[in-house]
Amino acid sequence: MATWNLDKSHSEIEFKVRHMMISTVKGQFNNFDINVESASEDLSEAKISVSIDVDSINTNNEQRDEHLKNADFFNVAENNKITFISTNIVKKSDEDFEVTGDLTIKGVTNSKTFKVELGGVAIDPWGNAKVGYTVTGAINRADFGLTWNAALETGGVMLSDEVKFTADIQLVKG
Repeated sequence: MATWNLDKSHSEIEFKVRHMMISTVKGQFNNFDINVESASEDLSEAKISVSIDVDSINTNNEQRDEHLKNADFFNVAENNKITFISTNIVKKSDEDFEVTGDLTIKGVTNSKTFKVELGGVAIDPWGNAKVGYTVTGAINRADFGLTWNAALETGGVMLSDEVKFTADIQLVKG
């Protein structure tokens, strides 16, 4: 069993949510860690753990970021981590997997399944074995107690419940 550790300088987690039902606002988490224990690059029997520092949220708007950190949303003072622990992995093809696990946000845990695509395997110029993945998915933020919203005069609400995300991840064999 090999351990694959996050190559932080070549990885990112981005999310997007509909704003006022007319546009999309994007953001990212700047600090996170991912560990994979697997006998190979093939995820089918891997154990995956993810920890995201919620305080590192960045939407390129300091006022919005502070609002997201307060009790209306993540309540970082009491819930400073988002975690994911894999419970089941299904190999769909040589490059495609479905990873199911326990996702915890704001102290609420739900089982969620995400799509994972193997980008490739390579040896870097320093002899390190590397593997890349793209993870995509969506969650309903209300399922995790993230229910703040505001009604609009024109109808509709300020924020959609659906939050989509993409994570481009590069791991290095430990």
